[in-house]
Amino acid sequence: MYIVKRFLTMLLTIWVIASLTFVIMKFIPGDPFASDADVLPEEVVENMRAKYNLDEPIPIQYVLYIKNLAMFDLGPSIQSETRTVNDIIASGFPASATLGLQSLLIAIVFGLLLGIIAALYHNRFLDYVSMVIAIVGISVPSFILAPLLINYFSVKWGLLPVASWGSFQHSILPTLALATTPLAVVARFMRSSMLDVMNQNYIKTADAKGLSSFKIVLKHGIRNAILPVVSFIGPLFVSLITGTFVIEKIFAIPGIGKYFVDSIFNRDYPVIMGTTVFFSVILVFTLFLIDISYRLIDPRIKLTSKGD
Repeated sequence: MYIVKRFLTMLLTIWVIASLTFVIMKFIPGDPFASDADVLPEEVVENMRAKYNLDEPIPIQYVLYIKNLAMFDLGPSIQSETRTVNDIIASGFPASATLGLQSLLIAIVFGLLLGIIAALYHNRFLDYVSMVIAIVGISVPSFILAPLLINYFSVKWGLLPVASWGSFQHSILPTLALATTPLAVVARFMRSSMLDVMNQNYIKTADAKGLSSFKIVLKHGIRNAILPVVSFIGPLFVSLITGTFVIEKIFAIPGIGKYFVDSIFNRDYPVIMGTTVFFSVILVFTLFLIDISYRLIDPRIKLTSKGD
């Protein structure tokens, strides 16, 4: 019953986000056909507005917008007459998803490792080293780190390609630039959670019973400390994908970020609304899956609401 309620809540959240996106677009000043109005006959411009239902009253536009969303149709692009928003997302999302997933994997694996090491060697050399790495990772944003990586690994040393896309080698530098900050955040998050868990009474009881340090850390420490980190993975995943916008521009990657940025400058409203709703759906659905995954990580957690 809880899963059904969470699923319905997810649908409601997506509807609210889609509605807010529609309203915001209508309040933005300007007209996507303003530049065409100066060079094309008025009749042609009116036909173009009619093609995108912009001549209809706003309530009718909203109904058509929600109806198309329900059928997974994000509409045609204004600037690219031969492509729909679905086509644009389908062509650009794989590159963005590749960067996001690779960055997420690096951030989780090395972030958890640094956090666990820092907690187990609290106030010792390895703790200080891990936290220095974390602080540097948080302090240096990706758009600063990216040119540094390009300068050394591509320009000076010639080890990796840049400003192109097509193989795994092309994704290494942008992935590293994108993963550094979330890696540092995960490390600090895990360190704090791990220190709190390791000071609990049940950890001391397990130690008193003679369990090995390895079993205590793996079975009782990490398993309980990782739960707060799991709740952070959903927003982190979406932020990494949306965070590729700047990285894609720096590394000339044909991802969805390129189309999103271009759509803002070109006032391509269907692309702006479509990509916004698309990323919102990913975020909400990821959070839904994380709620379910809690039960798999810790069987003591029951997927029931207060009324069940």
